[in-house]
Amino acid sequence: MASFTTLLFSVFTLFSLLVLASSSKNNIPATITIPLTPTFTKNPSTEPLLFLQHLATASMSRSHHLKYGKASPLIQTSLFPHYGGHTIPLSFGTPPQKLSFQVDTGSHVVWAPCTTHYTCTNCSFSNPKKVPIFNPELSSSDKILGCRDPKCADTSSPDVHLGCPRCNGNSKKCSHACPQYTLQYGTGAESGFFLLENLHLPGKTIHKFLVGCTTSADRETSSYALAGFGRTMFSLPMQMGVKKFAYCLNSHDYDDTRNSGKLILDYSDGETQGLSYAPFLKNPPDYLVYYYLGVKDMKIGNKLLRIPGKYLTPGSDSRGGVIIDSGFTYGYMTLPVFKIVTNELKKQMSKYRRSLEAEAESGLTPCYNFTGHKSIKIPDLIYQFTGGANMVVPGMNYFLVFSEASLGCFPVTTDSPTNNLEFTPGPSIILGNYQQVDHYVEFDLKNERLGFRQQTC
Repeated sequence: MASFTTLLFSVFTLFSLLVLASSSKNNIPATITIPLTPTFTKNPSTEPLLFLQHLATASMSRSHHLKYGKASPLIQTSLFPHYGGHTIPLSFGTPPQKLSFQVDTGSHVVWAPCTTHYTCTNCSFSNPKKVPIFNPELSSSDKILGCRDPKCADTSSPDVHLGCPRCNGNSKKCSHACPQYTLQYGTGAESGFFLLENLHLPGKTIHKFLVGCTTSADRETSSYALAGFGRTMFSLPMQMGVKKFAYCLNSHDYDDTRNSGKLILDYSDGETQGLSYAPFLKNPPDYLVYYYLGVKDMKIGNKLLRIPGKYLTPGSDSRGGVIIDSGFTYGYMTLPVFKIVTNELKKQMSKYRRSLEAEAESGLTPCYNFTGHKSIKIPDLIYQFTGGANMVVPGMNYFLVFSEASLGCFPVTTDSPTNNLEFTPGPSIILGNYQQVDHYVEFDLKNERLGFRQQTC
């Protein structure tokens, strides 16, 4: 294992040097700020139960992928347009072609549909021919990644295993292209090949940026391109060599507003004022993409939940731990943790009437009927991090309320009650982007920590 880790570090170091060398002639700005736009659906208050059904199945698909990857058990899920995510504009090629990319800290490859013959079978969007694409045929700077390029190497990625079996290990003149990739996202998948291209950002151009050229997909719910911000050398921040990145997410109202937040890519060493910090933990061997947080316990309101430590810290068997994921709207808790959290939530919200109809229709629990209540009080959800920092998530940032229908549900998903495993593989808690709303959130890559503060975004 040690030799593999050493090899991975060497490959990553060489890759980073190549990226920095390719852009050294540019004047590197201290920070690059990019608008961050929500991709919300229209207000679902007219059919809240139908929306909750879609939300539950889409969330379950996401959580199964994050926990199990390609080995995810087959689950039935409705095809529903992407909601609750955030996109940034990125421009690739010469001349530049601009597309919107979903920001996803739970994945690690930057890719875009890249052909007029792009196909998507069993997908939620009606016409794949109308999907925005990056067209490499219109760029004078694109280059297919070759087998002999250092970036075409077997890595720690759970879903991108490259290397060139068709090239003799001693051959220096191998002209084969790097093998195609297949990326799994929940029940969907993307396939294509890697390009080296120019990435144009405000005040800076990254040459020979590794970008996926996706030619086909299956059962996808979104027509957006995707920018992985995870912890491998394929991700956008790792390729750029930034020391940290940060974002501030606007409130989720599921309406027609499109107010932009901001994503900040930061090359500076300075510490951001006013932040509290939580450490990133060492990733377990099977989950090297994610950002694991050091959490010592959780609270509902003033009540300490006393979550068993095995669920909060990843073990050598890759079970347990808490990750933060910008691509997951609400989040996930493994069943034992879910029961502890919801039992206390039910106690503190006992004055409201449970909506068993909404629970039966959606599969979410608990749900409440707020008819007759002029105001609703939902206790805070608090993450207590190792090191002493607390992240306070207001009730409206982890509980979904439909005011016009006087209905609300706890939208965090969990395992099926029929699951025979008391302790499932993968992270036990996934902190979704809804819980991060109205927080300035900084991923300090150099110092291996998450910084945050409450503020209006």
